[in-house]
Amino acid sequence: MMKTNEWKNLWKSEEEKTFAGWDFSYIDGRSEFQNEPWDYKAAVLSYINSSTTLLDMGTGGGEFLLSLSPPKGSTFATEAYLPNYELCKRTLPAHGIEVRRVVDDNELPFEDNFFDLVINRHEAFSVEEVRRILKPNGIFVTQQVGGQNNKELSTFLLGRTPKIVDRTFNLANSSEELVEAGFTIIDSGEYFPTLKFFDVGALVYFAKIIEWEFPNFTVEKCFDKLCLLQEQVEEKGYVESMEHRFFLIARK
Repeated sequence: MMKTNEWKNLWKSEEEKTFAGWDFSYIDGRSEFQNEPWDYKAAVLSYINSSTTLLDMGTGGGEFLLSLSPPKGSTFATEAYLPNYELCKRTLPAHGIEVRRVVDDNELPFEDNFFDLVINRHEAFSVEEVRRILKPNGIFVTQQVGGQNNKELSTFLLGRTPKIVDRTFNLANSSEELVEAGFTIIDSGEYFPTLKFFDVGALVYFAKIIEWEFPNFTVEKCFDKLCLLQEQVEEKGYVESMEHRFFLIARK
């Protein structure tokens, strides 16, 4: 059995790990993400053909966008996080994808009525800006992380509910906002999947990255709570968290 100081040193080493793109493969086998009941990728692909003008908002490291084999010369990506933006600038242009850095969702650097399809997975957006850049009858496909995501686990670790997250962000309110802006909802869904961590170190790695849900999280500050979660792992084999996802397809 490891001693308390040994756990602390191990968890601190996880806290210091670097992260690039949006790739959580480092904790594969140490965590289990429950899949949503819809297929975001299939939905996106159903609207792509060789003549589609496509925007991927908040592309991360561009991994998902590349998996679509999108049309060369008419595909664009935006990214705010500077390390990811720099990564994309090195990798995506070779695939015929233009990358632009965007830090304000209310000011997208594109002309009116420019895109046939705008996709957005887990990135903030302005409904009015999306509508502006879409062509008439253009399609918006988005999967979002809802406001209840990891709420209980975050509150347990931090001792309070983070104010940085909008807890009213959900399918009903987002659908209403799109309809009020003139969109027609084609398809939608909402789900509360479970997320399991099979060791506390994997949770530490995750919490340090998802800083908007676990603001100011450190092993030092949360050590006592992490020790309680370690006891839970030893008893149950995992720590469980509730996530929140919703999905929308809308036509301008």
